[in-house]
This record gives sequence, C-alpha cells and structure tokens, in this order.
Amino acid sequence: MYINKAILYGNLTRDPELKALPSGAKVVEFGMATNRVYKDKEGNNKEEAEFHNIVSFGRQAEVIAQYLKKGSPIFLEGRIRTRNWEAKDGSGKRYKTEIVIDRFQFGPRPAGAGGGGNWQSPHRRPAEEAGVRSASAEAHDQNAGETIQYPEEDIKPEDIPF
Repeated sequence: MYINKAILYGNLTRDPELKALPSGAKVVEFGMATNRVYKDKEGNNKEEAEFHNIVSFGRQAEVIAQYLKKGSPIFLEGRIRTRNWEAKDGSGKRYKTEIVIDRFQFGPRPAGAGGGGNWQSPHRRPAEEAGVRSASAEAHDQNAGETIQYPEEDIKPEDIPF
C-alpha cells in the first residue's frame, strides 16, 4: 500500500478563487504559505517559507470561498497531485503541483476580527437553525463580558482519570 497524504497549517497567500467546472461542480483554488524555523551552522535562528497551491471541490470549496480570505489561517489534510498540460505558446509541457483538500479546519481568527479569539464554525447546528438554543449558549449570552471564575483549589494528578 502507498500513502499520499499532506497535512499543512498555514495562511492563505491570496483570496480563494471560486469557479465552476463544465459539469457544474464548484472548485476553489488558492495559495498557502507554511514556514519552519531552524538554526544554521552558526546557531542563528533562520526562517524559511514554503508556498503551496491548494484546490478543493464541491460544498467544501464554497465554504472556503465564503469564509476565508488572504491571510486567513487554515489547517488542512489532503493529497499531493501534479497536473501537466501543453503550453498554448508551444513551448512544451507545463507542470503544477497542488494539494487537493480532503478535509480542513478554520484556524483561529486574529484579535479584532469580529469576536477576538473565540471564533466558532460558520455552520449552525440543526437545533440552532430551528430556533432552539442550548443551555450553554444561553448561559454564554447571560455571562457575555464577564470573566470566567475558576475554582481556587489545585488539581491533583491522582484526580485526573487517565
């Protein structure tokens, strides 16, 4: 068995471009940057960026195009694919390597982006769509703006169940 799996966490380098295939299926393409920090031979910290072409299809593509923009963080899993085609100007074959998303998660929103760091998924639960609110949602609304009060007792390692 062979494995073709890519797991990335980074930021979008350009706004997602939503298109429709001739079949009517939606496809989104965008760029993503990841980085790594390492020490060089002299012991100095160096940072290296890598840029990726990302593609997604269907409803997932529509959600990405709707909620993400340049600079947005994203965590994704997918597979690596290289496409090739003949150049229109007759200069030979062209190649493009991209990550095809299987699943993704939105990254945290930066502070000041409409809600601070407590950003939640844009998808509503069926109960919320029907107007039914959970007790925790109502408690959250009642305590909006208040700080959370934690118990003053210490947690003992033997109290942890694992």
